[in-house]
Amino acid sequence: MVETISQIILNTVKSYPKDDLMLFKREGQYVPISTEEFASKVRYFAFGLKDLGYNPGDKLVLLSENRPEWVMVDLSALCLGGVTVPIYTSLVPDQIKYIIDDSDAKVVIYSGQELGQKLETIKNELTKVTHYITFESEAPEGVLTYDQVLKRGKKIDQENPELFEKTALEVKPDDIASIIYTSGTTGIPKGVVLSHSNFVSNIKTTASIIEFSDKDTVLSFLPLSHVLERMVTFTYLYRGCSIGYAESLDTVAENMLELKPHIMVSVPRVFEKIYSKVIDNVLSSSSLKRKIFFWATKVGKEYGRKKIQGKSIPGFLQFKKNLAHKLVFSKILGKTGGRVRFFVSGGAPLSKDIAEFFYAVGLVVLEGYGLTETSPVIAVNTFENLRFGTVGKIIPGVEVRIAEDGEILSKGPNIMKRYYKKEDETREVFEGGWFHTGDIGYLDEDGFLVITDRKKDLIVTAGGKNIAPQLIENLLKTNAHISNAVVLGDKRKFISAIIVPNFEKLEEYAKFNNIPYENLEDLVKNEKIIKFMEAEVNRATPGLSSYEAVKKIALLDREFEIEKGEITPTMKVKRNIIEEKYKALIDSLYIE
Repeated sequence: MVETISQIILNTVKSYPKDDLMLFKREGQYVPISTEEFASKVRYFAFGLKDLGYNPGDKLVLLSENRPEWVMVDLSALCLGGVTVPIYTSLVPDQIKYIIDDSDAKVVIYSGQELGQKLETIKNELTKVTHYITFESEAPEGVLTYDQVLKRGKKIDQENPELFEKTALEVKPDDIASIIYTSGTTGIPKGVVLSHSNFVSNIKTTASIIEFSDKDTVLSFLPLSHVLERMVTFTYLYRGCSIGYAESLDTVAENMLELKPHIMVSVPRVFEKIYSKVIDNVLSSSSLKRKIFFWATKVGKEYGRKKIQGKSIPGFLQFKKNLAHKLVFSKILGKTGGRVRFFVSGGAPLSKDIAEFFYAVGLVVLEGYGLTETSPVIAVNTFENLRFGTVGKIIPGVEVRIAEDGEILSKGPNIMKRYYKKEDETREVFEGGWFHTGDIGYLDEDGFLVITDRKKDLIVTAGGKNIAPQLIENLLKTNAHISNAVVLGDKRKFISAIIVPNFEKLEEYAKFNNIPYENLEDLVKNEKIIKFMEAEVNRATPGLSSYEAVKKIALLDREFEIEKGEITPTMKVKRNIIEEKYKALIDSLYIE
């Protein structure tokens, strides 16, 4: 019986021998890593760490982009009874320093010169770290290379080939596997302490309700520092999937064509961008092509509704669906590689319209919900239970109840042990014996969970109306001319929004309409541009009630930035920072 992540890996190695357990890009080509090579490197690195004095319970920081070595190092540490602390590569040196120091990390592993330079600026203050290791082939003074550690461990493994399995089986379900620092939309990051059993409960349950197979190839690009990508990676290995790594977020479209994945896990922002690009291409095409596209989408949605409801498909509707696929949908599906069985969306709410559109085209997006503190899945849509606009039904073994104020509370084997070194915050979040998610939502009549917003983000207008800003923001971001949006209006007379335009589209519009400008700052202040964007905002939000409607907007001349503390590494807007930083601009919208 599998109860720890180390047992999952031992099982994978025995049950799924294959030539391409992992795939990564080298010199323009995807190169496979066999199960045998993967297993050897996990063993060698584990013993290399042990030889360096890394012991059960010790903390190891991983500061790297996605790559096979990330996963191998993670598993090496876990099979020794160690604790992995992942860090987003986009964080600034002070944030990295805080996490390394707060977690009591003994070993820091990083990739690339840029991350090495970030560490160099804070090294003198990191007194608890005993070893630095780089994935690069050459290392600066005082730093070991990944290959050097492998060589140390290989010698030990060859001298005692039975030792690795014996060591891995000594890990207990209740042992700590990871401390993952929350991205902190509201304050200082908190270290979420997750055990092997927390992860394994989520892995086994997810794999029991959604089919993952050793015949599947998956594309991994969501940062492994993100708890969702980490948990699904363990699930892929549990089921023997082949894992292909995207080179970067910018190359995902290209890598999909190369790998032809069956499964991909993402956050809503990626699906929003794909949707906007498709709609943008359609709107810039001929009148005939536009008519065919919207006819096909209408047919696809009608077909999808009947399929989800389990109704029989009339012959003429099937004929129209086949024609729509041939004329329109096949071209969109082709850009994903043509083999996608399903996408998974998590991390933030996905627009119902976008989920319905993808389903109409033939791409199933299974939206789920959870937090770092819940390992992460609490609820997820499945092929058997799918409802757009919801995050699915509660997964087996997990309980959810809705508090009087609408907050979602949860219990289950997936709930974290505690916040690291934060007893007061731990007590607060477990008040009454239930984990308080901080999210507002409800269970519909059939048990599907609907998320309306973050508890702290809810807007109460001066007129006493409660408004969930995320729902409006998601509608706005479906517009091709809007890259990001923050809806405001707490204790104000009406709703307003700060808009980050899609600058490429906005510049195209300005040039086409002979609107002169010198730079982006000049462009967003132009009255004609403001009026145009106000019209786009109204066009994106036609169904809102009068008190939810965005009455005024302010345009920014740049994207929100992680380095400036405006968004988290998972692309969530830090609303309190935006309100504070742009207070004067926001106040100007409310001058009578």
